[in-house]
Amino acid sequence: MRNILLEVNHPGQVHLFKYIYKELVKNGNKVTVTTKENKTIEYLLKKYNIPYQTIGKKRNGIVKKILNQLIHDYNTYKIVRKHKINIGIGSSITNDHLSAFTSLKSIHFSDDDEYIVPYISKFSYPFSDLIISPDSLYFPKFHKKNIGYAGTHELAYLHPKRFKPDVNIIKNIGLTENDTFFVLRFVALTGHHDAGHKGISLEQKRDLISFLKPLGKIFITSEKEIEPEFEQYRLPVAPHEIHSLLYYATMFMGDSQTMTTEAAILGTPAIKCNTFAGRLSVPNNLESEHGICYAYKPDDFDKFMDKVKSMLKNSNIKKEWREKVSKFLETKIDVTAFMVWFIENYPESEKIMRENSDYQYNFK
Repeated sequence: MRNILLEVNHPGQVHLFKYIYKELVKNGNKVTVTTKENKTIEYLLKKYNIPYQTIGKKRNGIVKKILNQLIHDYNTYKIVRKHKINIGIGSSITNDHLSAFTSLKSIHFSDDDEYIVPYISKFSYPFSDLIISPDSLYFPKFHKKNIGYAGTHELAYLHPKRFKPDVNIIKNIGLTENDTFFVLRFVALTGHHDAGHKGISLEQKRDLISFLKPLGKIFITSEKEIEPEFEQYRLPVAPHEIHSLLYYATMFMGDSQTMTTEAAILGTPAIKCNTFAGRLSVPNNLESEHGICYAYKPDDFDKFMDKVKSMLKNSNIKKEWREKVSKFLETKIDVTAFMVWFIENYPESEKIMRENSDYQYNFK
Protein backbone atom coordinates (compact mmCIF):
# COMPACT_ATOMS: atom_id res chain seq x y z
CA MET A 1 0.00 0.00 0.00
CA ARG A 2 1.24 3.49 -0.87
CA ASN A 3 0.47 6.70 0.99
CA ILE A 4 -0.05 9.16 -1.85
CA LEU A 5 -0.60 12.92 -2.18
CA LEU A 6 -2.40 14.06 -5.35
CA GLU A 7 -2.60 17.77 -6.14
CA VAL A 8 -5.09 18.98 -8.75
CA ASN A 9 -4.41 22.41 -10.26
CA HIS A 10 -6.81 22.63 -13.21
CA PRO A 11 -10.27 21.26 -14.11
CA GLY A 12 -8.64 19.14 -16.82
CA GLN A 13 -6.52 17.48 -14.16
CA VAL A 14 -9.63 16.24 -12.36
CA HIS A 15 -10.40 14.30 -15.53
CA LEU A 16 -6.76 13.25 -15.88
CA PHE A 17 -6.63 11.74 -12.40
CA LYS A 18 -10.21 10.63 -11.69
CA TYR A 19 -9.74 7.05 -12.90
CA ILE A 20 -6.18 6.88 -11.60
CA TYR A 21 -7.48 7.98 -8.18
CA LYS A 22 -10.29 5.42 -8.20
CA GLU A 23 -7.97 2.57 -9.19
CA LEU A 24 -5.36 3.50 -6.58
CA VAL A 25 -7.98 3.60 -3.83
CA LYS A 26 -9.59 0.37 -5.05
CA ASN A 27 -6.18 -1.30 -4.80
CA GLY A 28 -5.89 -0.33 -1.12
CA ASN A 29 -3.72 2.78 -1.40
CA LYS A 30 -4.41 5.85 0.72
CA VAL A 31 -4.74 8.93 -1.52
CA THR A 32 -5.03 12.47 -0.13
CA VAL A 33 -6.25 15.00 -2.71
CA THR A 34 -5.47 18.71 -2.48
CA THR A 35 -6.40 21.69 -4.67
CA LYS A 36 -6.56 25.46 -4.70
CA GLU A 37 -9.96 27.13 -4.33
CA ASN A 38 -11.66 26.90 -7.73
CA LYS A 39 -15.39 26.48 -8.39
CA THR A 40 -15.05 24.23 -11.43
CA ILE A 41 -12.35 22.01 -9.90
CA GLU A 42 -14.32 21.60 -6.69
CA TYR A 43 -17.55 20.95 -8.59
CA LEU A 44 -15.89 18.15 -10.56
CA LEU A 45 -14.19 16.61 -7.51
CA LYS A 46 -17.54 16.50 -5.72
CA LYS A 47 -19.28 15.14 -8.82
CA TYR A 48 -16.80 12.25 -9.00
CA ASN A 49 -16.98 11.65 -5.22
CA ILE A 50 -13.32 12.50 -4.67
CA PRO A 51 -12.69 13.91 -1.16
CA TYR A 52 -10.28 16.85 -1.14
CA GLN A 53 -8.68 19.58 0.95
CA THR A 54 -8.02 23.14 -0.23
CA ILE A 55 -4.55 24.58 0.37
CA GLY A 56 -5.21 28.20 -0.63
CA LYS A 57 -6.36 30.40 -3.47
CA LYS A 58 -5.13 30.91 -7.01
CA ARG A 59 -3.82 34.33 -7.97
CA ASN A 60 -2.98 35.98 -11.27
CA GLY A 61 0.33 37.80 -11.71
CA ILE A 62 3.80 36.44 -11.10
CA VAL A 63 4.44 38.22 -7.77
CA LYS A 64 1.12 37.09 -6.28
CA LYS A 65 1.69 33.55 -7.57
CA ILE A 66 5.11 33.40 -5.89
CA LEU A 67 3.77 34.67 -2.54
CA ASN A 68 0.85 32.26 -2.72
CA GLN A 69 3.19 29.40 -3.52
CA LEU A 70 4.84 29.81 -0.13
CA ILE A 71 1.41 29.48 1.50
CA HIS A 72 0.60 26.39 -0.59
CA ASP A 73 3.94 24.81 0.31
CA TYR A 74 3.40 25.36 4.03
CA ASN A 75 -0.20 24.14 4.06
CA THR A 76 0.72 21.03 2.09
CA TYR A 77 3.73 20.38 4.33
CA LYS A 78 1.35 20.12 7.29
CA ILE A 79 -0.77 17.60 5.38
CA VAL A 80 2.27 15.53 4.42
CA ARG A 81 3.44 15.39 8.03
CA LYS A 82 -0.02 14.62 9.40
CA HIS A 83 -0.69 11.75 7.00
CA LYS A 84 2.93 10.57 6.70
CA ILE A 85 2.74 10.75 2.91
CA ASN A 86 5.69 9.33 0.98
CA ILE A 87 4.84 9.94 -2.68
CA GLY A 88 3.35 12.99 -4.42
CA ILE A 89 1.79 13.02 -7.89
CA GLY A 90 0.36 15.73 -10.11
CA SER A 91 1.51 18.73 -12.14
CA SER A 92 2.54 20.22 -8.85
CA ILE A 93 5.16 22.81 -7.96
CA THR A 94 4.21 22.24 -4.33
CA ASN A 95 4.98 18.52 -4.38
CA ASP A 96 8.27 19.22 -6.12
CA HIS A 97 9.25 21.77 -3.47
CA LEU A 98 8.36 19.43 -0.61
CA SER A 99 10.46 16.65 -2.12
CA ALA A 100 13.51 18.85 -1.53
CA PHE A 101 13.19 18.91 2.27
CA THR A 102 10.92 15.98 3.23
CA SER A 103 10.92 12.26 2.52
CA LEU A 104 8.16 12.77 -0.09
CA LYS A 105 9.08 11.62 -3.61
CA SER A 106 7.52 13.79 -6.31
CA ILE A 107 6.37 12.47 -9.70
CA HIS A 108 5.56 15.44 -11.90
CA PHE A 109 2.98 14.77 -14.63
CA SER A 110 3.78 17.10 -17.52
CA ASP A 111 2.11 17.66 -20.87
CA ASP A 112 4.16 20.68 -21.95
CA ASP A 113 7.54 20.95 -23.62
CA GLU A 114 10.19 22.21 -21.24
CA TYR A 115 10.66 25.57 -23.00
CA ILE A 116 6.90 26.31 -23.00
CA VAL A 117 6.78 26.46 -19.18
CA PRO A 118 9.87 28.48 -18.16
CA TYR A 119 8.70 29.06 -14.59
CA ILE A 120 8.04 25.35 -14.05
CA SER A 121 11.42 24.56 -15.57
CA LYS A 122 13.10 27.05 -13.24
CA PHE A 123 11.20 26.61 -10.00
CA SER A 124 9.63 23.15 -10.12
CA TYR A 125 11.46 20.57 -12.27
CA PRO A 126 14.81 21.04 -10.45
CA PHE A 127 13.15 19.69 -7.27
CA SER A 128 11.06 16.87 -8.76
CA ASP A 129 12.26 13.30 -8.50
CA LEU A 130 10.76 12.32 -11.84
CA ILE A 131 8.95 13.90 -14.78
CA ILE A 132 6.53 11.60 -16.57
CA SER A 133 5.07 12.78 -19.86
CA PRO A 134 3.85 11.92 -23.36
CA ASP A 135 6.83 10.67 -25.34
CA SER A 136 6.47 13.41 -27.95
CA LEU A 137 7.55 16.10 -25.49
CA TYR A 138 10.97 17.72 -25.45
CA PHE A 139 13.08 17.93 -22.27
CA PRO A 140 16.64 18.98 -23.25
CA LYS A 141 17.70 20.06 -19.73
CA PHE A 142 15.74 17.52 -17.69
CA HIS A 143 15.86 14.52 -20.02
CA LYS A 144 17.52 12.39 -17.33
CA LYS A 145 14.50 12.94 -15.09
CA ASN A 146 11.99 12.24 -17.83
CA ILE A 147 10.07 9.04 -18.57
CA GLY A 148 7.98 9.20 -21.75
CA TYR A 149 4.93 7.08 -22.50
CA ALA A 150 2.96 6.37 -25.69
CA GLY A 151 -0.09 8.51 -25.06
CA THR A 152 -1.40 11.88 -23.95
CA HIS A 153 -2.92 13.17 -20.72
CA GLU A 154 -6.32 13.13 -22.37
CA LEU A 155 -6.10 9.38 -23.04
CA ALA A 156 -6.14 8.79 -19.27
CA TYR A 157 -9.87 9.56 -19.34
CA LEU A 158 -10.87 9.39 -23.02
CA HIS A 159 -9.37 6.01 -23.93
CA PRO A 160 -12.20 3.69 -25.11
CA LYS A 161 -11.60 1.50 -22.06
CA ARG A 162 -12.41 4.51 -19.85
CA PHE A 163 -14.89 6.65 -21.74
CA LYS A 164 -18.29 5.74 -23.20
CA PRO A 165 -20.27 8.62 -24.76
CA ASP A 166 -23.76 9.18 -23.37
CA VAL A 167 -26.19 10.02 -26.16
CA ASN A 168 -28.73 11.18 -23.55
CA ILE A 169 -26.57 14.27 -23.00
CA ILE A 170 -27.46 15.59 -26.45
CA LYS A 171 -31.00 14.19 -26.42
CA ASN A 172 -31.67 16.20 -23.27
CA ILE A 173 -30.93 19.42 -25.18
CA GLY A 174 -33.06 18.46 -28.17
CA LEU A 175 -30.38 17.05 -30.47
CA THR A 176 -29.79 13.74 -32.24
CA GLU A 177 -26.59 12.07 -33.42
CA ASN A 178 -27.27 13.25 -36.97
CA ASP A 179 -27.73 16.94 -36.14
CA THR A 180 -25.10 19.49 -37.10
CA PHE A 181 -23.74 21.40 -34.12
CA PHE A 182 -20.48 23.05 -33.12
CA VAL A 183 -18.64 23.43 -29.83
CA LEU A 184 -16.51 26.56 -29.38
CA ARG A 185 -14.11 27.00 -26.47
CA PHE A 186 -12.46 30.29 -25.53
CA VAL A 187 -9.83 30.46 -22.78
CA ALA A 188 -8.51 33.28 -20.58
CA LEU A 189 -4.77 32.71 -21.22
CA THR A 190 -3.87 33.85 -17.69
CA GLY A 191 -1.56 30.95 -16.79
CA HIS A 192 2.10 31.54 -16.01
CA HIS A 193 3.02 30.01 -19.38
CA ASP A 194 0.45 32.13 -21.29
CA ALA A 195 2.22 35.49 -20.88
CA GLY A 196 2.42 37.31 -24.19
CA HIS A 197 0.11 34.86 -25.96
CA LYS A 198 -3.29 35.53 -27.47
CA GLY A 199 -6.22 33.59 -28.84
CA ILE A 200 -9.28 34.45 -30.91
CA SER A 201 -10.25 38.14 -30.75
CA LEU A 202 -13.78 39.45 -30.28
CA GLU A 203 -14.03 40.43 -33.94
CA GLN A 204 -12.78 37.00 -35.00
CA LYS A 205 -15.36 35.34 -32.75
CA ARG A 206 -18.05 37.38 -34.50
CA ASP A 207 -16.81 36.31 -37.92
CA LEU A 208 -16.67 32.64 -36.94
CA ILE A 209 -20.10 32.61 -35.32
CA SER A 210 -21.64 34.54 -38.22
CA PHE A 211 -20.38 31.85 -40.62
CA LEU A 212 -21.49 28.89 -38.46
CA LYS A 213 -24.92 30.21 -37.44
CA PRO A 214 -26.79 29.19 -40.64
CA LEU A 215 -25.17 25.73 -40.62
CA GLY A 216 -26.15 24.36 -37.22
CA LYS A 217 -26.42 24.98 -33.49
CA ILE A 218 -23.52 26.68 -31.71
CA PHE A 219 -22.45 26.02 -28.13
CA ILE A 220 -19.85 28.18 -26.39
CA THR A 221 -17.84 27.24 -23.31
CA SER A 222 -15.59 29.97 -21.98
CA GLU A 223 -12.96 30.25 -19.27
CA LYS A 224 -13.74 33.94 -18.93
CA GLU A 225 -17.09 35.75 -18.98
CA ILE A 226 -19.02 35.18 -22.19
CA GLU A 227 -19.66 38.44 -24.05
CA PRO A 228 -23.35 39.48 -23.74
CA GLU A 229 -23.86 39.20 -27.50
CA PHE A 230 -22.90 35.50 -27.33
CA GLU A 231 -24.86 34.63 -24.19
CA GLN A 232 -27.49 32.84 -26.29
CA TYR A 233 -24.85 30.24 -27.21
CA ARG A 234 -23.82 29.40 -23.65
CA LEU A 235 -23.10 25.70 -23.18
CA PRO A 236 -26.32 24.02 -21.95
CA VAL A 237 -24.67 21.00 -20.29
CA ALA A 238 -22.84 20.54 -17.00
CA PRO A 239 -18.99 20.52 -16.99
CA HIS A 240 -18.85 16.76 -16.40
CA GLU A 241 -21.00 16.19 -19.52
CA ILE A 242 -18.83 18.12 -21.96
CA HIS A 243 -16.98 15.10 -23.37
CA SER A 244 -20.16 13.40 -24.56
CA LEU A 245 -21.19 16.67 -26.22
CA LEU A 246 -17.76 16.88 -27.87
CA TYR A 247 -18.00 13.29 -29.08
CA TYR A 248 -21.23 13.94 -30.98
CA ALA A 249 -20.31 17.45 -32.19
CA THR A 250 -19.82 18.07 -35.90
CA MET A 251 -16.68 20.09 -35.25
CA PHE A 252 -14.73 21.79 -32.46
CA MET A 253 -13.17 25.25 -32.83
CA GLY A 254 -11.50 27.57 -30.34
CA ASP A 255 -8.27 28.68 -28.69
CA SER A 256 -8.00 25.94 -26.04
CA GLN A 257 -5.09 23.50 -26.15
CA THR A 258 -6.72 20.83 -23.99
CA MET A 259 -10.16 20.80 -25.57
CA THR A 260 -8.68 20.73 -29.08
CA THR A 261 -6.84 17.54 -28.14
CA GLU A 262 -9.89 16.10 -26.37
CA ALA A 263 -12.13 16.65 -29.39
CA ALA A 264 -9.55 15.19 -31.77
CA ILE A 265 -9.08 12.04 -29.67
CA LEU A 266 -12.88 11.63 -29.46
CA GLY A 267 -13.05 11.58 -33.26
CA THR A 268 -14.41 15.10 -33.72
CA PRO A 269 -12.62 17.34 -36.25
CA ALA A 270 -10.77 19.95 -34.19
CA ILE A 271 -9.15 23.21 -35.16
CA LYS A 272 -7.65 25.86 -32.89
CA CYS A 273 -6.44 29.43 -33.32
CA ASN A 274 -3.89 30.89 -30.93
CA THR A 275 -0.26 31.97 -30.82
CA PHE A 276 0.82 28.55 -29.52
CA ALA A 277 0.06 27.11 -32.98
CA GLY A 278 2.98 25.02 -34.22
CA ARG A 279 4.90 25.35 -30.92
CA LEU A 280 3.58 22.43 -28.83
CA SER A 281 4.79 18.88 -29.40
CA VAL A 282 1.61 16.99 -28.44
CA PRO A 283 -0.80 18.83 -30.78
CA ASN A 284 1.94 19.01 -33.43
CA ASN A 285 2.17 15.22 -33.26
CA LEU A 286 -1.60 14.81 -33.48
CA GLU A 287 -1.61 17.05 -36.55
CA SER A 288 1.51 15.93 -38.44
CA GLU A 289 1.51 12.21 -37.58
CA HIS A 290 -2.20 11.49 -37.26
CA GLY A 291 -4.05 14.33 -38.99
CA ILE A 292 -6.77 14.68 -36.36
CA CYS A 293 -6.43 18.38 -35.49
CA TYR A 294 -5.16 21.63 -36.98
CA ALA A 295 -3.71 24.85 -35.58
CA TYR A 296 -3.44 28.42 -36.88
CA LYS A 297 -2.20 31.67 -35.42
CA PRO A 298 -4.62 34.60 -34.94
CA ASP A 299 -2.72 36.55 -37.60
CA ASP A 300 -3.65 33.73 -39.99
CA PHE A 301 -7.34 33.81 -39.14
CA ASP A 302 -8.27 33.87 -42.83
CA LYS A 303 -6.45 30.55 -43.27
CA PHE A 304 -8.19 29.23 -40.15
CA MET A 305 -11.58 30.14 -41.65
CA ASP A 306 -10.66 28.65 -45.03
CA LYS A 307 -9.80 25.38 -43.29
CA VAL A 308 -13.08 25.39 -41.35
CA LYS A 309 -15.02 25.93 -44.55
CA SER A 310 -13.18 23.23 -46.50
CA MET A 311 -13.62 20.69 -43.67
CA LEU A 312 -17.36 21.36 -43.45
CA LYS A 313 -17.75 20.68 -47.16
CA ASN A 314 -16.72 17.07 -46.49
CA SER A 315 -19.93 15.16 -45.75
CA ASN A 316 -17.94 12.11 -44.57
CA ILE A 317 -15.63 13.99 -42.24
CA LYS A 318 -16.82 12.38 -38.98
CA LYS A 319 -16.46 8.89 -40.45
CA GLU A 320 -12.96 9.73 -41.70
CA TRP A 321 -11.97 11.16 -38.31
CA ARG A 322 -13.16 8.09 -36.43
CA GLU A 323 -11.07 5.90 -38.76
CA LYS A 324 -7.99 8.08 -38.19
CA VAL A 325 -8.53 7.98 -34.42
CA SER A 326 -8.77 4.16 -34.52
CA LYS A 327 -5.35 4.03 -36.17
CA PHE A 328 -4.03 6.56 -33.65
CA LEU A 329 -5.23 4.41 -30.74
CA GLU A 330 -3.44 1.34 -32.13
CA THR A 331 -0.14 3.08 -31.34
CA LYS A 332 -1.09 4.21 -27.81
CA ILE A 333 -1.49 2.65 -24.35
CA ASP A 334 -4.23 2.72 -21.72
CA VAL A 335 -2.65 5.62 -19.85
CA THR A 336 -4.61 5.09 -16.61
CA ALA A 337 -3.59 1.41 -16.32
CA PHE A 338 0.03 2.33 -16.99
CA MET A 339 0.04 5.18 -14.46
CA VAL A 340 -1.50 3.09 -11.70
CA TRP A 341 1.13 0.40 -12.23
CA PHE A 342 3.90 3.00 -12.35
CA ILE A 343 2.84 4.80 -9.15
CA GLU A 344 2.25 1.63 -7.15
CA ASN A 345 5.61 0.17 -8.16
CA TYR A 346 7.77 3.30 -8.07
CA PRO A 347 10.81 3.45 -8.01
CA GLU A 348 11.11 -0.09 -9.41
CA SER A 349 8.78 0.92 -12.26
CA GLU A 350 11.16 3.68 -13.29
CA LYS A 351 14.01 1.17 -13.47
CA ILE A 352 11.89 -1.18 -15.60
CA MET A 353 10.93 1.59 -18.03
CA ARG A 354 14.49 2.82 -18.39
CA GLU A 355 15.73 -0.69 -19.17
CA ASN A 356 12.84 -1.56 -21.50
CA SER A 357 10.41 1.21 -22.48
CA ASP A 358 8.32 -1.29 -24.46
CA TYR A 359 7.14 -2.71 -21.13
CA GLN A 360 4.42 -0.03 -21.24
CA TYR A 361 2.70 -1.88 -24.10
CA ASN A 362 1.55 -4.43 -21.55
CA PHE A 363 -1.07 -1.76 -20.81
CA LYS A 364 -2.85 -1.57 -24.18
